[in-house]
Amino acid sequence: TAILKGPEDKVNLTCSHTVSNYYMILWYQQSAQNTALKLIGYVRFTSPTVEDSFKGRFDVSGDAAANKMAYLHFPKVTEAEDSAVYFCAASEAQCFTIPSVLYKNPL
Repeated sequence: TAILKGPEDKVNLTCSHTVSNYYMILWYQQSAQNTALKLIGYVRFTSPTVEDSFKGRFDVSGDAAANKMAYLHFPKVTEAEDSAVYFCAASEAQCFTIPSVLYKNPL
């Protein structure tokens, strides 16, 4: 789906899936300037996390456990890089923390 928005507009994207044992939904950005997929954030069960480089520009919310849905909110479109392709992906929730280092399983 293509969405056209102007500067300062807000954007809300929704992602859902039906895989019963996947309790994590991740959001990625792929911009024209940098085609690498960048992790924006994710919802693990009901706990949202936004990566440091996207904090303040994006919000993530949802319930990946019960209703298998996650939302990506742009409070306002502010940067040229916000014009991008956005992907969501579902995964088994197998994150763990070792002395403040977060490891994320590949999809």
